Amino acid sequence: MVDHQLAEIFRAAYGNLVAVLCHFYGIQNIQLAEDIVSDTFLHAMKVWSHKGVPDSPKAWLRKVAINKFKDHYRRDKTFKEKVKGNYIQMQQQVVETPLDEQLISDSLLNMIFAICNANLNIDTQICLALRLLCGLSIDQIAAALLTNKENINKKLYRGKQQLRKYKASWNQLSPADYLSRTAPVLRIIYLLFNEGYYSSAKDANIRRDFCWEAMRLAIFLSTQSFLPQKDTYALIALMCFHASRFEARTNSNGQHILYFEQDKSRWNADLIKKGESYLAKSANGSKVSKYHLEAAIAYWHTTEAADKWNNILQLYNKLLLLEYSPIIAMNRTFALAMANTAQEAIAAAKQLNLENNNYYFWLMAELFRLNKEPKIEIEYLNKALALTTKKGEKDLLETKLEKARRAL
Repeated sequence: MVDHQLAEIFRAAYGNLVAVLCHFYGIQNIQLAEDIVSDTFLHAMKVWSHKGVPDSPKAWLRKVAINKFKDHYRRDKTFKEKVKGNYIQMQQQVVETPLDEQLISDSLLNMIFAICNANLNIDTQICLALRLLCGLSIDQIAAALLTNKENINKKLYRGKQQLRKYKASWNQLSPADYLSRTAPVLRIIYLLFNEGYYSSAKDANIRRDFCWEAMRLAIFLSTQSFLPQKDTYALIALMCFHASRFEARTNSNGQHILYFEQDKSRWNADLIKKGESYLAKSANGSKVSKYHLEAAIAYWHTTEAADKWNNILQLYNKLLLLEYSPIIAMNRTFALAMANTAQEAIAAAKQLNLENNNYYFWLMAELFRLNKEPKIEIEYLNKALALTTKKGEKDLLETKLEKARRAL
């Protein structure tokens, strides 16, 4: 029980602790901050396994982490010689500065915006976000991004080297810096959620920890009154609508359940209401972002209105004009089939040229099923099966193949 609690607390507190330590001692010491935080959690695991989790675990962790950082400076004579008088000044700063929620919030915000900058490529930003903000291990990140630990360590090393260039100025971003980086920050959160919702890991259809961390970061951003909020609200709405169907997307064996076969009673009504609330809050003004359009599409998927699919189709049309993507175009074709005809959707899908995408073959199989052509449906299901790596998805394809064969 303690291990499970510690894992949850770790994910929630890891980014906060690293950010606070960097606030006091500089982002150039980011690796040392991570080492101290990891050591703090190891210490917590030993102590809590005997004495139980304290009433205020986050406060306990903060105190221990700060003390461990101070001890490091006391022991490291070489470092003290390098920083000379700065050591005493930093020690005094830690003593005099109250470690309240506002300081923690400011430190985390600065860390988010430091990670999301134009000098780092998207892959590196995602790795840094997963490690520094979400507290995921190197093994977890490597598994989620379908690569090995060596590649992740390289990306993290290079990213941290870039972050060290900020030094004293990293937590002194100007209003213009915050504004210019808001869009990249939202993009990283969006990608984190997508990696959880459409997990690329072979052993997981959904990585809920990724999704909840993305939602936590977005909600945290929405509380910062000086930041523009419309797009953030829309992104939160989108994530709420998707997350509302978590329980209905897989069965007890971990197999994926397609939208039309989901038990709607298992959809989370509270999350749908929250999504509707955030979507309404995002609608103030005339500018519409991709998050607004995707949130609106996700909203219509939670309804049973008569004009549901026509609305979804029109929203996809607008989304393609705003930001074209072959994947968006592929998703649009299914809405086209539902709003108009399967024949029209098949013609549109054949123009996409996504022959290396297993989900494209899933789509084509579904369109030919709707068009009552089981023989061609089987051909595409076999093509999808050849490219599919997840066991849950393979099992679902096998089930669909059996149904298609019976329909011959």
